[in-house]
Amino acid sequence: MKIIITSSLLALCALASSLSYAQTAPAQALYTRSLAATCANCHGTDGRAVPGSSVLPLAGMDKNYLAAQMQAFKTGTRPATVMHQISKGYSDAQIDTLAGYFVAQKK
Repeated sequence: MKIIITSSLLALCALASSLSYAQTAPAQALYTRSLAATCANCHGTDGRAVPGSSVLPLAGMDKNYLAAQMQAFKTGTRPATVMHQISKGYSDAQIDTLAGYFVAQKK
């Protein structure tokens, strides 16, 4: 009897966990897109800069490179006009999220 109850509880926990994930995945996607939208003013929608712009496109950029550049702006080791101020507003986790988002975008 204990085995049946324990198995039932484990199955119920697994189901609850998967339902919780299903509810948070769309919220996480929306959060990520909203975070990436903060870059659109300069870098274009989904990181596709306007052709001929002096601003680099972020779409398709290497994740590690982009994250490293954002960290360099944040710490002030890479000179910038405004990116050193903007990047200070992002946590390390947000920088990683942004880099992951832009690497997945088509150029």
